[in-house]
Amino acid sequence: MWFITLIALIFILGIIVLIHEFGHFIFAKKSGVFIYEFSIGMGPLIYKKIGKDKIQYSIRALPIGGYVQMAGEVSEDDKKVPKNKFMCNKSGLQRFLILVAGVTFNFLLALILLFASALIWGSSSLKPIIGSVVEDYPAAEAGLEAGDRILSINGHKLNTWDKAQIYLNLKTDDGKYKIEVEKENNEVKTYTIEPKTVKTDDGESKVFGIGVDTTKEYGIVASAKYAVLKFGSLIDSMAITIASLFTGSLGLSALSGPVGIYGVVGQSLTMGIQQLLYLIAFLSINVGFINLLPFPAFDGGRILFLIIEKIKGSPVDSKVENWFHTIGFILLMLLMIYITLQDIIKLF
Repeated sequence: MWFITLIALIFILGIIVLIHEFGHFIFAKKSGVFIYEFSIGMGPLIYKKIGKDKIQYSIRALPIGGYVQMAGEVSEDDKKVPKNKFMCNKSGLQRFLILVAGVTFNFLLALILLFASALIWGSSSLKPIIGSVVEDYPAAEAGLEAGDRILSINGHKLNTWDKAQIYLNLKTDDGKYKIEVEKENNEVKTYTIEPKTVKTDDGESKVFGIGVDTTKEYGIVASAKYAVLKFGSLIDSMAITIASLFTGSLGLSALSGPVGIYGVVGQSLTMGIQQLLYLIAFLSINVGFINLLPFPAFDGGRILFLIIEKIKGSPVDSKVENWFHTIGFILLMLLMIYITLQDIIKLF
């Protein structure tokens, strides 16, 4: 089983990276940028082929990323390449489109998969309506009932289950959660709940004893609506997660690296194709969202320099930008190593 899970993990990451890098690749090529290499994976070279377009197409050993190596991403760095083929010499709009294309393709992949999944198996309700409560658990003991619609948690307004699940997992000073709900008779009530702490294989988990609404809709219109709303809900949830990491209400232990994702892939395989498609969509949105952050080595970091260039009316010193991205890449690798070690520790 571990071998099948590993192959599935490599396939999933490969698809997501391929789509992302293909976005950069196709827009760079259409803009006339000289491309040295299109690579899936990082590290040691496993396979390469030089295409008719003189581009090296590569597969590398580590399935944790990929890249499109373009001439002049920061400055004119190769005397053999014509000046009009450098990315840095393209218009601001062309460079922006090249940089944002990878993220756009990731988001499009996610939308297509969410739509297809909903069309085949039906679209679940995204409304934060409690579908069930478990007897003798904190939610039931506090007075929550099936049919209650959650309006806010600890003062945070919400409109989807994705957001509700995020806020229910954030730390609070006293370990209690104020949940505001609208009853089926339109009465609004607020309950203070202290969840049970249950030991799991990954450590500890908070249990409230509430289940989601499992109502489903079918059809093209319902599926399209679900795909768009679910996409927006996941983007909002990721933004809340990133903000919570900075405020300290969510620890780095909540993040997962390749080892953690391996475990999730294994679980998804046992749950069927629908869950696997959702996982690919979820990870694709993750990759796109993270890459949009204005952080070194991310597409968002490069877009930030493009914006600064437009504001100041001249390019940022190439040495400064190179150092910025290099240091950022090193920090990212250190963070990846830390998260991976945490994932490994959770296995034992």
